Order: sequence, then C-alpha cells, then structure tokens
Amino acid sequence: MSMTLAELLAPMSPEQFFAEYHDKQPLHLKGAAGKFASVLSWRGINRLLDMTHIWTSRSLMLVLDGKPVPAAEYCEAQTARDANERLMQPVVGKVRDWVRRGASVVMNDVDSLTPGLAGVSEALENAGLGKAQANVYISWQSHKAFPAHYDTHDVWAVQVEGEKSWNIWEGRAEWPISHPVFRSQTQEHHEQAKGRLRAKVTLKTGDLLYLPRGWYHDALAEAPASVHVAYGAHAPLGMDLMTILGERVLYDAAFRQPLPRQDGTAAAKFALTQRAGQLGARLAELCKDPKVLEVLTGFVASYRYGRGGNDLLGWRGMAPEGAEAGDGGDSPSFRVVAAGAKPVRRGADWVLKGAGSPVALTPPEAEAAAWALARGEVTEAELAKAHPAAPATLAKLREAGLVVAA
Repeated sequence: MSMTLAELLAPMSPEQFFAEYHDKQPLHLKGAAGKFASVLSWRGINRLLDMTHIWTSRSLMLVLDGKPVPAAEYCEAQTARDANERLMQPVVGKVRDWVRRGASVVMNDVDSLTPGLAGVSEALENAGLGKAQANVYISWQSHKAFPAHYDTHDVWAVQVEGEKSWNIWEGRAEWPISHPVFRSQTQEHHEQAKGRLRAKVTLKTGDLLYLPRGWYHDALAEAPASVHVAYGAHAPLGMDLMTILGERVLYDAAFRQPLPRQDGTAAAKFALTQRAGQLGARLAELCKDPKVLEVLTGFVASYRYGRGGNDLLGWRGMAPEGAEAGDGGDSPSFRVVAAGAKPVRRGADWVLKGAGSPVALTPPEAEAAAWALARGEVTEAELAKAHPAAPATLAKLREAGLVVAA
C-alpha cells in the first residue's frame, strides 16, 4: 500500500502542516473510520504474532499499568534460528494470560513487516521527515501502558482500531536525543516538567495525532480495545554534520597537529586558546566547502530506512518488462495453473488458447492477458496498474480456469 503525506494529512494540506505545525505544536486530525484500514487490522495483528520466530522479549513487550512485565514472566529461552544463541521468546499461553489481566502489547520495529505498515513510513520518508520507524500499541480499557513522557523523535500516531484518550501537556523538552543524558531523567522530573494540561484528545479509528519531538504526553484506552501504530520520524540532526566534519578533517593537516603542551603558564593557556580559535575558524570554512555541502545534502536527502525492493525473478531477467518490485501490496494474488495458455488471434478476434471453452477478448484484454499469464503469479493491483484499460481481464482468466487464488 503506497501513501503520500497529502493522503496521510487529508483534509489538511502539507503546506499548512509545515507552516503551522511541523516542529511547532501538536495536531489532531479526524478521519473516516476506513482511512487507515489498509495499515493494520486485528487479523493482521494475529498474523504477525503468529510469526513466532521473529519475536523476542525486546521486539514484543508487555506493559501493565505503567510497568513492563519481566521477560521471564511471558517468555522462555529458545535457540535462535541462525545460531546457537539463546533468546527469550514469547510463549503464546503466557502472553494470553497477561492480556487477560489487562497488559498492553507493544510490537516494536514493524514498519517493514507488511505493505500497509510500510506505506505510512514511506509517506513520511518521501516527504523528507527522516527515518520513520513504527511500533504497534495494543491497549485495553482503563489500563495505561506508560506514564507522562516525551519521545526523542516526532510522533505520528495512526489509530487503526478502537479509541484512545491522550493527555497533551504544555511542557516540551528542548530537542532531546536518545542519549543517557536524557534517558536517565526520572519520572519525578517528567511529572514536574510536563506542565499544565494543554488538551485532552480522543483518537478514534481513522484519526491521526502528530506530536513534535520532546512534547509531553500520555494515553489511556477509552474503548474496550485500542490499537494505534506510532511512527517515530527521526530527522537528521546538526550533530550529524559534526560526524561529516570529523571525517573531513582527517585530510586537513591543521587538525592532525598536536595541541600546545600545557605547563600551567599563562603563555601555554593563551597558545591553546589561540589554536582552538584557529581550528574553529577552519571548521567554519569547511562548513561552506562545496564538497562538504554536497556530502551533507546527500546525507539529508537519503536519510531513510532501506525497506523492500526485492524482485528475484526480475533480477534474473525472468519477469516481463514493466513489472515492478513490490507491486500489489495486500491485493489478492492469483497463480497461473494452465501452462502454455495464451491469447491468440482468430481472424479479427482474440480468444484465450488453453481454456476449456473459447473466451473472447478485446485487444486491450488480450494484451493484459498475455502480460498476466507470462508472470506466473499476479495480483489485482499489479494488473490494474499495468493495464488499466482492461479491468475485466482477471475475471475472464478466472472464468476460463487459467488462474486461481494463491
């Protein structure tokens, strides 16, 4: 499922968002119940949880009334699939028991697991908002997972099931980062720093909540069950420029020279101060260097996660020209079951060869059928994208018994 920032923000325009809200203030956008239906569902959650080997006590967490459930209480040590390493992996029965007691389920780093989840991340990344990672939060009525806190990234909360009430506080930490300086702050500090209540927002299915980095908030499920996907948009920082400069100064002799020796005299201190000023001035020059700016521009422009893009048949030259990796998303898939079937021309007409009985085709349908039959497996979305002028082709292929649902 592909999505754009405009679709994510609708009915608000991206221009209004960047002018009034981005990195400035929270935003709650109401949406139709089906707006994020393709992102995640209860069936999709169960399907993900059934991928038991991908989950550990770090990727699947349980939290009850603000306190994490110890891994030993819902996991058992299992041998990893690719090594002799022992990992703590969730046990279905134990997870079930904690869920019945009201524990929230947190599924971390899920943005590459389905096309629907990836679609929102890609919308944020395509808009230049940084690396977009996603966690799923499943909560039950009257049980709060986390107390008041801030995040070290922008938060885009997409409500996909139920309702959740959010307390948005007036306090905002000044552009915190994921570093012990900020992670070591106590809950007592957060309670004092969050300030007064700014707004209480109820997210309903289809709603979106944006919180700038550092904004204090907490949430509580209002409906019997609530599911939201929290996308963390990690923007490139000024500190990243220092990393680029750190690599650049390797080629500058001034930075490779030893600093003035210190013997406690005023002259030695002055020499060190003077050298530091010279190096600072050189850094200022390097910040304007075209090559440094070229590297910085490329770094910011490509600041996103690698996600998807696999196409094994295409890499081998076995896929028809025009087929794209990742097409189809969650669209139903169909597999060709009649080897050698193809459309053929009989006089001025086209029919399907290999079918039990002749099936007439229009010229656009014949072209679409040849494309689909050559692929071996096709989705409705792929066929519609490649041949929009022949919408009835897949139905005719199914009618002829040439393809079946995969």
